[in-house]
Amino acid sequence: MRGEAGLLADLDALAIPFAAHEHVAVFTVAESEKVSAAIPGAHSKNLFLKDAGGTFWLVTVPAEARVDLKALPDAIGCKRVSFGKPEDMARLLGIQPGSVTPLAAINAPPGSIAVVLDAGLAAASRVNVHPLRNTATLGLAGAAILDLLRHWGHDPLVAPIPVQAIA
Repeated sequence: MRGEAGLLADLDALAIPFAAHEHVAVFTVAESEKVSAAIPGAHSKNLFLKDAGGTFWLVTVPAEARVDLKALPDAIGCKRVSFGKPEDMARLLGIQPGSVTPLAAINAPPGSIAVVLDAGLAAASRVNVHPLRNTATLGLAGAAILDLLRHWGHDPLVAPIPVQAIA
């Protein structure tokens, strides 16, 4: 597992600009709202899922999105999804719940997980994600996240992620 040191080395090697912010540990979107108010850009949340066929998925969406998990499989091309287990997350991505980030794909062998980035985030000039730990945030372009994923041997899917209607 290459971890955060490998991530920072790749950002440097690929000349990808980013802004780093250290902060208190955040485990939920609600907790992160207190921290994110001072950090410009689009904020994200991540879903670690497993489909009915056994494929693991890492889906990154806007922080405020309430993903429609029943409609999601059609949008990303899989069967019914459920949340992945923490032990699978640790094994595949080398992270714990609360620190989920598309950047954890640095630790995943190509083909071991499918990575999805919401289309709006992919087009954003600044997306805020964890650098494999929930005590910091990195802000970088959505296109740069895609570049990193491809650099690590993943073929990210960019898709409009279905959300639930606000009641």
